[in-house]
Amino acid sequence: MLNKYPLWKYLLVLSIVLIGFFYAAPNLYAPDPALQITGESSSQLIDGKILNRALNALAESDIEYFGEEIDDSGRNALIRLANSDQQLVAQARVSRVLGDGFIVALNLAPTTPSWLSDYGAQPMKLGLDLSGGVHFKLEVDVESAIERRMEFYTNSIKKVLREKRLRGLVTLSQEGRVQMRFKTEELREQARTAIDDAYPELSLDRTDSEGSWDLAAFMSEQAKAEIGDYAVTQNLTTLRNRVNELGVSEPLVQRQGQNRIVVELPGIQDTAEAKRILGKVANLEFRLVASLDAPASDKQNYEYRSADRAGASEWLERSVILTGERVSNAQASFDQNGRPNVQISLDSEGGTMMSRATRNNIKRRMGVLFIERKYRTRYETQADGSEVAVKIPYDEKKLLTAPVIQSALGAQFQITGLDNPMMASELALMLRAGALAAPITFVEERTVGPSLGAENIQQGVKSVQYGLALVVLFMVLYYRVFGVAAVIALSVNLVLLVSVMSIMGATLTLPGIAGIVLTVGMAVDANVLIFSRIREEIGNGLSPQMAIHSGFERAVSTIFDANLTTLIVAVILYAVGTGPIKGFAVTLSVGIITSMFTAIMGTRALVNLFYGGRRIKRLSIGGKGA
Repeated sequence: MLNKYPLWKYLLVLSIVLIGFFYAAPNLYAPDPALQITGESSSQLIDGKILNRALNALAESDIEYFGEEIDDSGRNALIRLANSDQQLVAQARVSRVLGDGFIVALNLAPTTPSWLSDYGAQPMKLGLDLSGGVHFKLEVDVESAIERRMEFYTNSIKKVLREKRLRGLVTLSQEGRVQMRFKTEELREQARTAIDDAYPELSLDRTDSEGSWDLAAFMSEQAKAEIGDYAVTQNLTTLRNRVNELGVSEPLVQRQGQNRIVVELPGIQDTAEAKRILGKVANLEFRLVASLDAPASDKQNYEYRSADRAGASEWLERSVILTGERVSNAQASFDQNGRPNVQISLDSEGGTMMSRATRNNIKRRMGVLFIERKYRTRYETQADGSEVAVKIPYDEKKLLTAPVIQSALGAQFQITGLDNPMMASELALMLRAGALAAPITFVEERTVGPSLGAENIQQGVKSVQYGLALVVLFMVLYYRVFGVAAVIALSVNLVLLVSVMSIMGATLTLPGIAGIVLTVGMAVDANVLIFSRIREEIGNGLSPQMAIHSGFERAVSTIFDANLTTLIVAVILYAVGTGPIKGFAVTLSVGIITSMFTAIMGTRALVNLFYGGRRIKRLSIGGKGA
């Protein structure tokens, strides 16, 4: 029987539509403006006393709040506010009351019901252009990292030659090559062997000149590329760690291209403050714990912050074994007994320095000192009676751990004696992100105000509404009953588009809204092709049922080809585009796929329900079919 779907096809279409409605539903529940409170350290817990201090501060400032809670981990507290206009005031008030030991972040608390969230249904995230904040594009100075590495090789080669008693002139050329000049060929060959043994990753090239025998050491292009990639990756980790201090919920820090990093901080409007935090200095030092009888001038006292030695302190030697610049990698792990530790990897020079310092100090303890440039907040009263927060810089030095040296250490060793996996993870992160591996330059910065973000959302929603209304009006007036079927399919298409993006965890941006508007038009294009083909078949003398069947069958290939070429362009846009372009490409790609489903299967199912399986003389499709 023509134009009659089997039951399983109707059930398939219905199931997909119902699932789409289910996962799109969370977007109907607007999030509440909120404050999120966390400790500066990931191991710091938020208890009821801390939460009550924050609540009292809000109450004293006549700021309405509700729904305060502490999550299951005990590391985050959330306070929902009644008015978004009071978020900044509330943040400033709570930050002052709690002090510098806590991070008070602006947040949007989800209101998704549990019957949705329990099955993974979550609303779409909003991009920077819709939520407001600051955008930075930073460029990592890869050449500087390579130069620093060659300077390291230059000093190290000088040291190797001194230890081997091989006299020669060692300089670093402007081309980034370590040039060595010797008086005899024998000295050059001995130096070549010694350097090749110490640094096999270097390439060596012999050159002779009048009266001297020269040797050049240099890195291959692959080695330079690896150093550049490491510098960008290390800086990426460092920046992700640092933006946490800015009080931002769900910041975006991602690599872009070969040597650039994009940082987007929703909710932050102070560009200068953000730049200060992103470019701040932090480092790490390894020192031996001083003996009790050591002179006071040779040691310094530091507080020990570990849980098992809370409030205690250690005397460390003033001389430094090595700094965090020699740490190439650090990973949290567990030993054979299931106790947390941190696996440390040093570069070759760091391994030599560590071995030399520890082989004669077995059974002594070694302290890991983390030094960080921080800022203390001081509030000053102005002449008009208002208060201004002033940031006072200082260096905070924390003794992270002081384990016993069990054996001589080299480039690979582990730090033990940690209390819990969370502490191990934090220590590994500090070791990895203690300092920037290469300088960074701000090549682009822009600020999006929260009011502008709200205006963007309002205008974007209006554009979708206006576009949809005009399409609905045209389709119903021009195609009658078939137009109604197209409008229903178009509405379902928008729901499916939103649900797929919500499932993907995609971020909705202003170009993404443009992609939705474009999808509305593209979805109707498919229906117009089908309906025009049906009209043509009726004009050629086919019966209404045959015209419907032929119209859908013959238009499908055209629709598929047109959408496939657009999908290819969208994929290319996503591959080569950045930020907003990617958002547009994602929305467009998803919209193409959902529109093909609703235009071909969805509209066909509705038309089959209206006309399928019965005798009809005319179709309500406008034109000759009316």
